[in-house]
Amino acid sequence: MIDFRLYLITDRRVCPGRSDGIPDTETLETALETACRAGVRAVQLREKDLDGKTIYEMAARIRESTTAHGSKLFINDRVDIALALGADGVHCPEHGFPVLDAAKLLGPSRTIGASVHSLDGARRAEDLGADFVTFGPVFATPSKTAYGPPQGLDALGGVAGSVGVPVFAIGGVTPERAAACLDHGAAGVALISSILGADDIAAAVRDFEAVMGTL
Repeated sequence: MIDFRLYLITDRRVCPGRSDGIPDTETLETALETACRAGVRAVQLREKDLDGKTIYEMAARIRESTTAHGSKLFINDRVDIALALGADGVHCPEHGFPVLDAAKLLGPSRTIGASVHSLDGARRAEDLGADFVTFGPVFATPSKTAYGPPQGLDALGGVAGSVGVPVFAIGGVTPERAAACLDHGAAGVALISSILGADDIAAAVRDFEAVMGTL
């Protein structure tokens, strides 16, 4: 069951706080602790450039924090790490670990998210066993330039109205834009920098909660 509306995706490179500008895991972990304490209920660990050992060790520490605050933890593309840590689920990139195989390995007690960038992709992910999808980029954002130009709210509404699983809007989502995403049928929003890049993370979380009603 998808019982969250805000899906926080990690990218340690956007976290402020280091004077040398070098991204580090400790800063990200502190930011996530703050976000979960402020009310974020779902986190996807997505540090694609790190090796498996580092991801595992980092995920283990984050798992302690998310558990303490009643938040869910999803591991991007690494079913093995999700299984080893008892994470709440995995997130499958569109060209990453197959949704069908992830569902078979994790079983019905775990949740499968999938990234999609088209209506056909959303339908395919649903058919293969995804429990929810992220669709975008809806708005312009540096983190999603590889996936083409922004698709807009009408495209989001078309996808949300055509599949049976929850659709989370991703790409350039701010508190001001979150309401429009919900109005166009999104079950929630997925984001990175609007929270992790904020000078006051707890305040940024509260801004989303004020617009969305619940996280």
